[in-house]
Amino acid sequence: MAGGHMKYRHLSRSSAHREALLRNLVTSLFKHESITTTWHKAKEAQRLAEKLVTLGKKNTDASRRRAHQIFFEPNELVPKLFGPIRERYLLRPGGYTRVLRIEPVKEDQAESAILELVDGPKDMRFAMTAKTLSNLPKEKVLNEMTAKNVKKVTRFRENGMESLRAMVEKMKQQKATNWDDRILPAPKRVYLFEERFKRDMHYPEPVEDWKLPNHMMLEPGVVAPKGMRVNQVRDFLKKSKSKKVERAKEQSEAIKKAQRDLAGLSLDS
Repeated sequence: MAGGHMKYRHLSRSSAHREALLRNLVTSLFKHESITTTWHKAKEAQRLAEKLVTLGKKNTDASRRRAHQIFFEPNELVPKLFGPIRERYLLRPGGYTRVLRIEPVKEDQAESAILELVDGPKDMRFAMTAKTLSNLPKEKVLNEMTAKNVKKVTRFRENGMESLRAMVEKMKQQKATNWDDRILPAPKRVYLFEERFKRDMHYPEPVEDWKLPNHMMLEPGVVAPKGMRVNQVRDFLKKSKSKKVERAKEQSEAIKKAQRDLAGLSLDS
């Protein structure tokens, strides 16, 4: 309805396409425990993922049938949902997923985010908290934010403090081997055929302001070469006109010579 409140993001897709997209994202999420996508898609997929975990905690025949309808790979993921994932979140009242903003991972600079299952093997906040603790000196006291994050990541995790200590020791060992000096990968290519499209669509190429961007037709039959300076166009036109005149004279002389030769042949015969 025009002017009405939008209750969900349409994601520039039809209803069927949007539903298939969210089902695909949720399938990948429960399969890999963590996915990277755009921020808007992550927020919409988060709603469906939370409902799926709630279905798993109910553990009824109706909830199993509903989970079969949502997953694209139900034979693999339904036992996982009603098995280890259900046991993981059995005591947690809510908040089974987390969306973390990250830098754009694609060259189109779209807002990117990580959608993950909390307390899982790929819990990003758990790893970030462990890395923060590994970088702290022994004599320094935790600040309020770090203490809050420690409580968050260990409150409902099974053997949370022991897992955090093990992760901190692992981070310290990796730091000693210059693990933080890694080179991050470049942004993913989105428009793989961008150069070819530019060439086919005749987009102007980036050049200096005083040069012509592409081959430009100044007059019928007169094409200025790429990279020509703007102040050279007038001289180029004069030279091209003089060349046209000389070419026309040569053609007229050739025609007259051919006519004289034909006339001489007719007289000899």
